[in-house]
Amino acid sequence: MSYALDLSDKVVLVTGASQGIGEQIARTFHRAGASVVLNSPGIDRTAEDAGRIAKELEQTRANSTLVVVANVAHADEVIRMMGAVRDRFGGLDFLVNNAAIIRDRSIAKMSEEEWQQVIDVDLTGVFHCCKHALPILRDGGAVVSTGSIAGLMGFYGQCNYAAAKAGVAAMMRVLSREVARRGIRVNAIAPGVIETAMSQTIPLEVRTSMLQQIPLGRFGRADEIAQVVLFLCSPMASYITGQTIEINGGWRG
Repeated sequence: MSYALDLSDKVVLVTGASQGIGEQIARTFHRAGASVVLNSPGIDRTAEDAGRIAKELEQTRANSTLVVVANVAHADEVIRMMGAVRDRFGGLDFLVNNAAIIRDRSIAKMSEEEWQQVIDVDLTGVFHCCKHALPILRDGGAVVSTGSIAGLMGFYGQCNYAAAKAGVAAMMRVLSREVARRGIRVNAIAPGVIETAMSQTIPLEVRTSMLQQIPLGRFGRADEIAQVVLFLCSPMASYITGQTIEINGGWRG
């Protein structure tokens, strides 16, 4: 049996694809032959970054990417994005919900706005994308949503982020049951600390303490997360659905 992946007839949508883990997921699926839709919220330089990544990918395979600016917190923008995917590629095989933000603060000091901003993007955004992708998601496809170890352990100052990520895992368990009859598999991943721009915002003393708790003795890489997402969407994971896969170097052994 050969385990070489050939996704040349597949289409994947990756939200939050302009940097970090999302960028690596997009690149990994493209290397496997898939056409890739790169979503960005259009904030700061994210649209430009997504366009740059798409241009690089197009150099290796023409007409294989689509960049869509949409804030997943807004249902109307997500609906427009799914319409663009349908018009360009005819449908979707894989949905990867990766877009997320953080607004860390203790519960006593967290504003309602900081709470709501994270919930809107990290949890409601996943709901919007799943709901409005279903009409164009082909039978036999897959959904993978990015949770976090924070949703399992509850780190100090992350009540909004932890609640959202725990909610994502629960949502995926429900969705996996609702779409199983179509052969669509639905899972979540729960990365530990991954070397990205977002993780660099963690104070040095906190990073040091975290590192001491990881048996493998290092933080993860974005490409290591991307490979697990690729596996979960591939035929090799044909009997995996409704699960949350932890990727944390043994932190929660």
